[in-house]
Amino acid sequence: MGLWSFVKDSGKKLFGGGEEEPQAEALQKEIAELGLDASGVEISVEGDTVKLQGTAASDELKEKIILAVGNVEGVGAVDDQTTGGSAEPVFHTVAKGDTLWAIAEKTLGKGSRYNEVFEANRPMLSHPDKIYPGQMLRIPQV
Repeated sequence: MGLWSFVKDSGKKLFGGGEEEPQAEALQKEIAELGLDASGVEISVEGDTVKLQGTAASDELKEKIILAVGNVEGVGAVDDQTTGGSAEPVFHTVAKGDTLWAIAEKTLGKGSRYNEVFEANRPMLSHPDKIYPGQMLRIPQV
C-alpha cells in the first residue's frame, strides 16, 4: 500500500496526449494487452491519480500493475490501496543517461545483474536498451 508518484508528462501514450485525463477502461485494456492478470484488482481514476483496490494474485503482479498504469502519459500518481502482500515494493526512477547496467550496479550492487532488473520489468520492457527518463522500474528483491 502506498502512493507512488510518476512523471505525468512521460510514458506510453494511451490517451491522445494533450490535457486528456487517464481513463480506467484504457488502463485496464493496457494491463490486459501486457498479459498481466488484474483479476481481483479494481482500477479507478481521479484526476491524474489511478487508484488500485482489491487483492492482487501476488506481490510481483501488484508491482507490475502499479508500473503498467503509472508509466502511462497523463498519470501523475498511483494510489495503491490493495490488501495483502508482505513486502514494500522497491522502485527506481530512470534518470537521463541511466542504463540497466548502471541501475543494477546502484540498486543490486553489481552491474552484471542488469538482466534481473530487465526480467523483473517484463512484459513492460521489451528490450534492455529501451528505457527512458522518468520511467519507473521494479527492482527485484532476493
